[in-house]
Amino acid sequence: MSKLKKSIFTGAATAIITPFKNGVVDYDSFGKIIEAQISGGIDAIVVAGTTGEAATLTHEEHCECIKYVVEKVEGRVPVIAGTGSNDTAYGIELSQYACEVGADALLLVTPYYNKATPKGLIKNFLETADKTDKPIILYNVPSRTGCNISLPVYKELAKHERIVAVKEASGNISAIAELIAECGDSYDIYSGNDDQIVPIMSLGGKGVISVLSNVLPRETHDMCVNCLEGRYSDAAKMQLDYLKLINALFCEVNPIPVKTAMAELGMCDIEMRLPLCEMDDANKQKLLSAMKAYNLL
Repeated sequence: MSKLKKSIFTGAATAIITPFKNGVVDYDSFGKIIEAQISGGIDAIVVAGTTGEAATLTHEEHCECIKYVVEKVEGRVPVIAGTGSNDTAYGIELSQYACEVGADALLLVTPYYNKATPKGLIKNFLETADKTDKPIILYNVPSRTGCNISLPVYKELAKHERIVAVKEASGNISAIAELIAECGDSYDIYSGNDDQIVPIMSLGGKGVISVLSNVLPRETHDMCVNCLEGRYSDAAKMQLDYLKLINALFCEVNPIPVKTAMAELGMCDIEMRLPLCEMDDANKQKLLSAMKAYNLL
């Protein structure tokens, strides 16, 4: 990456769940989850992302969650705030707040529902970068947003000094390889899919923003360290060994399974906000069976 740009983190960042209890954010559980993540060796924490159910948080809750995590972490690991929106002006407002309360970086998802043209995407991200003062991770997840960041858009955005990284959750290894080949000096690339950590890191990726690490922070961190230190055969073995659990954690839409898993581990209540709801019995049994196979239960 360019000397002008600095890495936010290398290794595994947890896209942390937001625990609820009786309809409100459960900060007691939130604090315990954060401490468990840090003691488990996680390298960074992403608050209010997809896994954190940001889409159903009120504005006040979204801000409170970011502030709480920053204060609880106390600089022990980087805190990355999910502040992207389908409304650029609102996303900027959230992003400025996150910067003010001490988030280390911003995670900006592509504008969902509105989608945007390539020109609109560029303007959306540049406007946010120009009006904030923290490094930015672009978040490409077209299966959720209906909007994909193309290579020409990545190339244009790479010119901005504060747009420093990409969370790639397109699942398209060929496109990710091309991105790293063309823009690897301008961006740190993080896997956005737990089943592609090792493939992406073998191409030059710097880590993962992970759902799996909610449940297995140490193991996810270790998988990344194996890659970073060149032990790809060890990393590949871990990737394959944990594949059944990863698949179980995505057998229904994220974060339903991982929040169910965390509840089973006694870390939070099994409470989500509609339209998210409790798992179907068959899928829940699949998840519990996988957790038992990995000695989590």
